[in-house]
Amino acid sequence: MADKTLTRMDLSEAVFREVGLSRNESAQLVESVLDHMSDALTRGEQVKISSFGTFSVRDKSARVGRNPKTGEEVPINPRRVLTFRPSHLMKDRVASGNKS
Repeated sequence: MADKTLTRMDLSEAVFREVGLSRNESAQLVESVLDHMSDALTRGEQVKISSFGTFSVRDKSARVGRNPKTGEEVPINPRRVLTFRPSHLMKDRVASGNKS
């Protein structure tokens, strides 16, 4: 697998090249989109991006966990977790990249 990570800077550079906005405007656009997504998720809304996938927040209830080293039971507090479910198109696209 590649060690490359796609960053905000990479996204804004792609917007700059493909849309033609200035570098500053491209960076602001990427930040604005990410802020809108974050705000919606914080409010508990789903973020669905067609042909990509769906981000959602799920509430996990309290439970008892176990320390694998000692076997000691440890309480795990309830919390909210972010989940991502890729679209079928994204799954197929990723799977086709696995072919040698």
